[in-house]
Amino acid sequence: MQPLIDALIFIVDDDASVREALAWLLRSRRLASEHFASADAFTARLEESTAFLNQPRCLLLDVRMPGTSGLALFERLADAGQLGEMPVIFLTGHADVPTAVEAVKRGAFDFCEKPFSDNALVDRIEQALQLSQTAIDVRRERQRIQQRLAELTEREREVLRRVVRGLPNKLIADELSISVRTVEVHRARVFDKMEVKSAVELANLLRGAES
Repeated sequence: MQPLIDALIFIVDDDASVREALAWLLRSRRLASEHFASADAFTARLEESTAFLNQPRCLLLDVRMPGTSGLALFERLADAGQLGEMPVIFLTGHADVPTAVEAVKRGAFDFCEKPFSDNALVDRIEQALQLSQTAIDVRRERQRIQQRLAELTEREREVLRRVVRGLPNKLIADELSISVRTVEVHRARVFDKMEVKSAVELANLLRGAES
């Protein structure tokens, strides 16, 4: 699996030696990282800039830390709906394995027990980054669809809704009290603006945007 060149890995661990070792490991695999000694410092980083939002990313998160725990941070991220685009891999000691397993059931991507295998950890990081990239691509495609919909006139939206329901042009014309020719014109403009060639393709596009 080829690493994503613009990927970013966040490391949150109160142990400086762990942070430095992970940063070195990631550099050796040509992966960029940022590291933080506490959950609060990481949260502040997220709040100060959103420049990374279109970068594939994941979070390496220690379970136990002074102040806000890794689990508390994880729950906060889950509530904010951020786990899809930023999968969480817990870093845990043996005593915390059951806790980490429960976190995985609640949506964490995985956990790695300290001391961890470098190769195994990097493999999981790269898989998490691929998952992040997929989630970002889905979100951006939905945004593009919403932008196309916003370009439709009110009449074009009325025609679109009826085309998606499978109504023929004659019925659409009757419902909207317009001519069949006018429906054909609006239908063609809808297809052009939505970048589709058929009613089936249009329906599938909208269904994908809602899923």
